[in-house]
Amino acid sequence: MNIKLRIAHMSGPTATIQNTPALVTSNKARRAHGLTLRAGEDGHPLRYDALRAQRLAAPAKVYVEQFSAHPLEADRAELYAAPDGYLDRDGRYHRERQNESDRPVYEIELDPNDGLYPLPYMARQATGAAWEEECSSPDASASGARQGFYPDGSRTFEEIDRLALGPDGLVGKVSGKADVRFFRVLPPAGYTKGLSGQMRTDEGQGDILPEIRGRDFFPYKPKHLAGRPPRPALAKLTNDVASILSSGDFDGAIWTQGSPNIEEIVYWLNLLIDTKLPIACNAAHRPHGEASNDGARNILDSIDYVRSRIWADHDGRNRLGVVLIQDQQIIAGREAAKGDARPGGFVATGSIGGIVGQITAYGQFMSKYIPAYKHTYLSDVRLTELPERTQAAVMRDKQIILTPIEITRDGRLLETAIPSVSIVKDGGFCELDWSGDPELERDLIAMIEHKLSLGLLAGLVVEGTAPSGNLPSPARMHLVLRAAFCGLPVVRVGRGSHQGFADPHPFTIAGSNLTATKARMLLMACLMKFGSLPVASDPDQPTKEEREKLAEAVRAYQAVFDTH
Repeated sequence: MNIKLRIAHMSGPTATIQNTPALVTSNKARRAHGLTLRAGEDGHPLRYDALRAQRLAAPAKVYVEQFSAHPLEADRAELYAAPDGYLDRDGRYHRERQNESDRPVYEIELDPNDGLYPLPYMARQATGAAWEEECSSPDASASGARQGFYPDGSRTFEEIDRLALGPDGLVGKVSGKADVRFFRVLPPAGYTKGLSGQMRTDEGQGDILPEIRGRDFFPYKPKHLAGRPPRPALAKLTNDVASILSSGDFDGAIWTQGSPNIEEIVYWLNLLIDTKLPIACNAAHRPHGEASNDGARNILDSIDYVRSRIWADHDGRNRLGVVLIQDQQIIAGREAAKGDARPGGFVATGSIGGIVGQITAYGQFMSKYIPAYKHTYLSDVRLTELPERTQAAVMRDKQIILTPIEITRDGRLLETAIPSVSIVKDGGFCELDWSGDPELERDLIAMIEHKLSLGLLAGLVVEGTAPSGNLPSPARMHLVLRAAFCGLPVVRVGRGSHQGFADPHPFTIAGSNLTATKARMLLMACLMKFGSLPVASDPDQPTKEEREKLAEAVRAYQAVFDTH
């Protein structure tokens, strides 16, 4: 007998893969309560009610018409056993046929222990009105809004396990392979009134206090009530994932998140998490339960990916790093990016490699490419390699100084350690006049001054010409160099998803073939490792010694960008 996998599922923010279409009151309920029936686009009442997975409260007996599961069952009726019985014209059940008009049926005993069943949605609002969307009325306040996202992955996995058919016509594709534990790291839904007996990984076992949208959970709908995790949330994410995977309780992990931003976290985990276990990340472009939703297959593929062990080297260590598994492709975390909001919309950036494997139509896992860069337990910027303290360049009384800043405490990353890194993107024809005066570029000057005023580690990513990463404006390039001599490391990358490598420079960091989004994550990690750059007494006219010190500091950054 195969031993089941032990998998940790970790919920990330705005996860369409943990989101469902709105629970709309069925016409069956509307008829029962005298409400206006829900009409289709043709103006007539909907022919069918949507069936939503729900639990039976008591056993029920139903009769199913024989040969109704497929239009060609009756074509080979001779291959089938006799039905369980027959229903007469009045709906009475008989073991034996009473009349020629009796319908052959199967008798089925449904039990609450069977699990979820697809059934019409009968709920109404407290006012007696029908539910038409998540909110009790359009643009209702939070007190009048329901949540479409699930608070953790357990319900998503249960519905997949109960209702998702495999090619063999069977279900149980989760429970037959893995025991899954669910963790609410940065979940997309929350318990606004609290819930006893649940566990939040940062508080341990016990009561959950009332949770707040945008602080404890992060949905994207209803749109007017959306909440997104701020930059400091990366500290909680890092600490929770590191703790879960270092427990020794798991064989691998699955991370789910909204598709627009999962490309950032798959790379962040690749850089920060010191583990030899496989981590597969999943997203979806269509909500769970919607027609042709892609999330269920991605999750099942991730379970099979951990089982396949194509990620393991000869010593059982993860050789592929953190990956994104989408639409039967296994994309390296460094290169994975969203290209479009559709199944198949994820791409590999950087023009070389990126797709580390594939899942064939018959479910075979193939890997022909092993990343050459450092990741997870090999990463130079993983959590266990970060210092307790470093120095940040800060403007005080119009003077730029290097001040101590705490990064880790007792092995945990601090929220205040997460750097502030912004992306600067410019095209041609951007200077304001013919003078080429850098002092006219007040937006970039203001950004540099703002970074220095935060009291945090900070830096810039410049997305310039492809692939060199140089800004086409000499005036703005002058300001970029000023930023570097003010202690703010600057990474240069090419425009968009370019197909080459940024050119080296003594005072700025060449961002290899990374996109600006990926370079931002790596620069944040490097800042926590190395701290700010040395500061020149006059950033516009640094001395020879100051230029040499900056070049030496940049080389340490560059070594990481060349290998991660």
